[in-house]
Amino acid sequence: MSDKAEPNPYTVRPADAGGTDSELRAVEAELATRWPENKLEPSLDRIEALMDILGQPQRSYPSIHITGTNGKTSTARMIEQLLGAFELRTGRYTSPHVESVTERISLDGVPISPEMFVETYRDIAPYVQMVDAAQPVAMSFFEVLTGMAYAAFADAPVDVAVVEVGMGGSWDATNVIDAQVSVITPIGLDHTDKLGDTTGKIAVEKSGIIKPGALAVVAQQQLDAAETILRRAVEVDATVAREGMEFGVLRREVAIGGQLVTLRGLGGHEYQDIFLPLHGDHQAQNAALALSAVEAFFGVGQAGAEHLDEDKVRQAFSGVSSPGRLEVVRRSPTVILDAAHNPHGAQAAVSALGEAFGFTKLVGVIGTSGDKDVSGLLEAFEPILAEVVITQNSTHRAMPVDELAALAVEVFGEDRVQVEPRLDDAIDVAVTLAEEEDLGGAGVLVTGSVITVGEARLLFGRKK
Repeated sequence: MSDKAEPNPYTVRPADAGGTDSELRAVEAELATRWPENKLEPSLDRIEALMDILGQPQRSYPSIHITGTNGKTSTARMIEQLLGAFELRTGRYTSPHVESVTERISLDGVPISPEMFVETYRDIAPYVQMVDAAQPVAMSFFEVLTGMAYAAFADAPVDVAVVEVGMGGSWDATNVIDAQVSVITPIGLDHTDKLGDTTGKIAVEKSGIIKPGALAVVAQQQLDAAETILRRAVEVDATVAREGMEFGVLRREVAIGGQLVTLRGLGGHEYQDIFLPLHGDHQAQNAALALSAVEAFFGVGQAGAEHLDEDKVRQAFSGVSSPGRLEVVRRSPTVILDAAHNPHGAQAAVSALGEAFGFTKLVGVIGTSGDKDVSGLLEAFEPILAEVVITQNSTHRAMPVDELAALAVEVFGEDRVQVEPRLDDAIDVAVTLAEEEDLGGAGVLVTGSVITVGEARLLFGRKK
């Protein structure tokens, strides 16, 4: 187990890191030549071949595997915090990143240093090339990063890995782990061209992370998704813990800087008045999932104890953060960043904003990716946004600003839509519009994409 009093040698960056920054950019450029994350060739052959060559590093530590449509990263960060409170060294693998690619691989809650990222890539690169040469399709960007994460965790070594699925489940590159605990957050409609056009169909792919004999911690789901998940559990003789039945949120109330929640765990114990410094019912739901996943990992509710140490649970949740998820980055006017990128995520954000903030006027800055249900996202935000400033992030996946503006006009009407192609200009315009509110209480919401939010965080000088 790790000694929390000592600096983590894998995440301490030397003062003079200019050369490493250049090396990191070179590695990112090499990775960018591979298939992007939104291009899928459904096979585990490539990642399994890499794991074979590397000596199966992913089997050298236990793991908790997380899938779903929204809430995966927040839930992963909460699980990581809880495990750390019990003095376990953790490795966390999440995607996409908000600002830097190094965020995707964390040790003890801290992204690995650029030096370690470069070193890990260089270490496995010759073996990746061997797999490329032997397979009909070369390894993708996400597959290589997954291999890097599993290798870094084995090298650390970690006591437990917390792994977020990239897309789907069964065919996702992360699914070469044999996780004893699987977590399925709420399933909504996203990536429908690849995963299916109903929540039931999407659940077929996502439930593929449930391993034989494992315990699956499952959020409340649409009926077709719930039936699919239960069917998979029966097929592989897994145990299912369902939100609202075996565990859940009993009470919650808005508090300054977050909320107070009372959670019921797998053993029936009530964890009273836990402070969670995040906003919204969906984050309380994520907290219940995270707590139950960690309880399952420790055997609570089975042959073990009836509950976890409540003081450690309180400590863990009080230190949770989730960058880019209803994150306040400025006051007067208040500017909030939220990485909602599909209708399901937008609806959760709308509910939380109404509950936690008393805005008299809210102006949206929206930049989306082109492969999402953009109309559905805009429609979800329309009731709470007085005006919107349409913009575009810097990646090739961004929806062109003119196309996005045309969709926005259909939803909001021409009088409520402005266009500013540069994100910094869009934020400036939105702040000006908010400041025009004579009564005060106005705010700005930057949303539509994790990438848009990440670029906004850099503009506001936020640190991870």
